[in-house]
Amino acid sequence: MLVLGLQGSPRKKGNTDILLSKFLNQAEAAGAETITVNVPKKNIHPCIGCGNCERKGICSIQDDDMSNDMFSLLRRADAVVVASPIYFYSVTAQMKCLIDRSQTLWSRKYRLKLSDPRSGHRLGFLLSVGATKGANLFEGVQLTAKYFFDAIDAEYAGSITYRRIEERGDIEKLPEVENDVNKMIDQFIRPLVSRKKILFACRENACQSQMAAAFASYMAGDRIDAFSGGSTPAESINPGAVDVMGEKGIDTTFAVPRSIEAAVLQTAPDIIVTMGCGESCPVVPGAKVIDWDLPDPAGESIECMRNVRDKIEKNIKELLDI
Repeated sequence: MLVLGLQGSPRKKGNTDILLSKFLNQAEAAGAETITVNVPKKNIHPCIGCGNCERKGICSIQDDDMSNDMFSLLRRADAVVVASPIYFYSVTAQMKCLIDRSQTLWSRKYRLKLSDPRSGHRLGFLLSVGATKGANLFEGVQLTAKYFFDAIDAEYAGSITYRRIEERGDIEKLPEVENDVNKMIDQFIRPLVSRKKILFACRENACQSQMAAAFASYMAGDRIDAFSGGSTPAESINPGAVDVMGEKGIDTTFAVPRSIEAAVLQTAPDIIVTMGCGESCPVVPGAKVIDWDLPDPAGESIECMRNVRDKIEKNIKELLDI
């Protein structure tokens, strides 16, 4: 499982950075894969309010890091951690750019009526510090975070916030930080890490294995950590697979093919399901291997793609005993 940390402070090695690092380090110790995105260092243009995402489900800005990798990372994450100091009762400007651009994901959810496969189990956390002691210090940032998490299909799991944190290193002086972080990790992250892990593998990780992982996450993401990989991954997901999954109301637009080696680097599967494509899988001690003899729909008609999709859906239901 992936815990994605969004570090929003422009201050290097500041209190927000330290707090996020403590959270992600504990998540790694619990068995999760973690990625930290230093948001101020990313090239993310502000939303221009053109409405293209609400009409077509795609952001019109295609030449920055939001479109190039952030949408895909947000979709792959099982937990998203927003970490930001308080700037005028909200997040930093750099973090706000990222949040505003998530309107694309909001539009796909509410305008196009498409469900992210991880929508049923993705969690959102807020980490924040502020220099003053006001009772309402965190109300604005909490509202912003809650609406952001709703847009990216994450359930707001809670926040860790501290007042009177201003000078560099102040966060290290609080004895309660480690305990606060550990309690949140134990309550929310460890149960996700303990799910049964299933790797779906094919040659290109562009079609059958992507559909299988999406169905498994959508149907049973609370108890199954479903992921996929390919022996020779393609550059992008098959658009036909995206289309037919969309017909089922499942959104795979931002899925990115990756190698089987990359898929199992952080997560050792309990079960490996191959698609009958002749893919070469690594030996994972103790993992059960299941082979599905499925036709390769790449380059075939849309009807062929639908038939393969329906076979995969049926197989997933049988595998999960649904």
